[in-house]
Amino acid sequence: MFNLKVFLAEFIGTFALVYIGAGAGIVNAGLVGVALAHGFTLAVFAYAYGHISGTHINPAVTFALALNGTVKWGQAVFYWIAQFAGAIFAAFLLKLIVESVGANINAGATVGALTDKAPVMAMIVEAVLTFFLVNTILHTAVAGKGGRFAGWAIGSTLAFAILAGGPLTGASLNPARTFGPAIFTDPGFKNVYTYIIYFFGPLIGATLAVMAFNFFYSTDEVEEEVEEEVVPEVVEAAPVKIRKTAARKTTEK
Repeated sequence: MFNLKVFLAEFIGTFALVYIGAGAGIVNAGLVGVALAHGFTLAVFAYAYGHISGTHINPAVTFALALNGTVKWGQAVFYWIAQFAGAIFAAFLLKLIVESVGANINAGATVGALTDKAPVMAMIVEAVLTFFLVNTILHTAVAGKGGRFAGWAIGSTLAFAILAGGPLTGASLNPARTFGPAIFTDPGFKNVYTYIIYFFGPLIGATLAVMAFNFFYSTDEVEEEVEEEVVPEVVEAAPVKIRKTAARKTTEK
């Protein structure tokens, strides 16, 4: 059940996502810069480690794939351990680096205008955006409809989601992405809203995405149309009756 290669792939992938994504926020890369940092990282690792672990690097994605039956629940546990461990280590390393120059990693946390003022609305935003992300993953990577562009489709969805939701909630869409920096920033991991917004929100969105996916691919709903071939009728011609004229016999007198 435990696969070391899968574990390391998820650990490294999640580490990279948090280190680069949160790092972009810490250096004030701006909303577009932060969105591209997350999106490009996810896309690149989808191609780098997709054949090893599927490159979930997100507990909500693993939850969706376990719910869908793509991975077993026992395997999902090791995915989650690797993801949270990678996120925490990335945040810890960022903290060590930026504190050496007298700064902090608060700008790398996933917070927005709704986080404190309207936590329920923030949870809804996270659920909707996570729905879009998991929906793309299921239809392109899991169903195999995305082909070679699946990784870029998934990464682009994350980038667009951050552009839309970043100012509102920080657009985490990923419990590990939030939890790692939350250990060293405010609002911290002890804040109940951290779990309501950034854990329940993505899990709800992931669940809805799986439900929609299963509906679209339900064998009861999808019917193949079979074109009926029109066979032209062959009309047999009536046989032509040929009358034979009886030859008259002539007798010589």
